[in-house]
Amino acid sequence: MCPVNLKIHNVVGFTGPIFTPEPIMIRILAADILSAFKASTIGTKVTDSEGFLAAATPVIQAFDFAAQRQPGQGYIPCNEVAPFVSAGVGKRTKDAGDYILREHRGNVEPFLRRELAAPVEGVALIVYTRDAYLADPDVMKDQTETDRVIGSEATHIIVAVLGFAGPKAPLSPYRLAHNLAGGNKEALQWSADEIRAKAAESKAYWDVWATVAD
Repeated sequence: MCPVNLKIHNVVGFTGPIFTPEPIMIRILAADILSAFKASTIGTKVTDSEGFLAAATPVIQAFDFAAQRQPGQGYIPCNEVAPFVSAGVGKRTKDAGDYILREHRGNVEPFLRRELAAPVEGVALIVYTRDAYLADPDVMKDQTETDRVIGSEATHIIVAVLGFAGPKAPLSPYRLAHNLAGGNKEALQWSADEIRAKAAESKAYWDVWATVAD
């Protein structure tokens, strides 16, 4: 495989970067809700953006977005980026000193301190094609984000970086409820049995693990 050279371009009205791989002909943009590339964040954190993107780009390019249950929405296992990621979770403790308060989604919540993050055992990326991202219900309600993507040259948008420790993390209770309330097109295709199974999996996991934050 040819080596990937990364160029970083500033986008007007957005503090994050567009990553242009060469000679691979895709252009990757971080979604406005993605905070993993920030110096201080909640959940999974990218500790080396250049290394991360050099490893992730060929994996994203090779992924078959058309074959997905919801075409254009990709859940992409990508352990190639594990050396460049801090896990988003750690084991819950009963020591209040292990937690810090942070504002998240309009509420102040407790999070496990970053230094207690478990070692990364696997990474997955949530990536949308440009058209699928612009058709997402949340994006369609956000004219600023829609205009930003339309004005860019991005072909793919990274929506989430998921650094796993222990069992693969299911949807959080918040995200599960959000998707069922119309926040994701794929959730419209879930059967009642699938929803019950996802809810049970979410509760069992988050009773043991906690999200970390800086």
